[in-house]
Amino acid sequence: MLVELSVVQQRYHAVMEVLSAGAPVVEVADRYAVSRKTVHAWVRCYRDDGLAELADRSHRPHHHLWQLAPEVEAVICELRRNHPPLGPAAAQA
Repeated sequence: MLVELSVVQQRYHAVMEVLSAGAPVVEVADRYAVSRKTVHAWVRCYRDDGLAELADRSHRPHHHLWQLAPEVEAVICELRRNHPPLGPAAAQA
């Protein structure tokens, strides 16, 4: 019977092959079709923070260079509500 493993389970098996069985990282990387660097990263994450760190995480940045503070954004939105745009498009409406 064929059993499909989750991503975390697959990464855990790869990490255990390296840590417990002593398999070379190169062989494990080939077997799981990932780079050696990825296997090293999985091992480091598992050693540092355990099984939960093997899960996929968002790649979304935590901060954006041009992101405004929430207070400034609220003021701008309030100004736009209180002062509708001017010009030919506003005159037609």
